[in-house]
Parts: sequence; C-alpha cells; structure tokens
Amino acid sequence: MESTKVFDAKGLACPMPVVKAKKEMDKLESGDILELHATDKGAKSDIPAWAKSSGNEIVKQDQEADVLKFWIKKA
Repeated sequence: MESTKVFDAKGLACPMPVVKAKKEMDKLESGDILELHATDKGAKSDIPAWAKSSGNEIVKQDQEADVLKFWIKKA
C-alpha cells in the first residue's frame, strides 16, 4: 500500500505512539495516508481506537515479527 508518510514509533511505549501519530496526522492533508510502525503491544488496540474516535480510518493493519504496521487515512 502506498503511503504519504512513514512514521517510525518503534520503541515508544503507550501512549506515545498515539500522541506521535496525532501530531503526524495534523501535518497531512485530507485523504493522505500515514504508515505507522510500532512495537508497543498496546498499539494493536490503541491505534484503531484513536483512529475511530478522531474520524480517521485504518485502511490496512499488518504485523511483521514484533512490528505492528498501520496505514491510517486522514479524514
């Protein structure tokens, strides 16, 4: 999947992946896609919950080894 920006949040503990994702999303235009990489297990539920509450959309979610990957489309 093609993304507008890739953000590496690996090694950050909750709630930092969500906080950083919000800051990155604020820089993007509507329809842009942020690809977020995180290693915090809590991100598996936190990122989709935040995306839903903020009106953004998770268009894809994947996991490679211990890295969670999210493609988030800005509303």
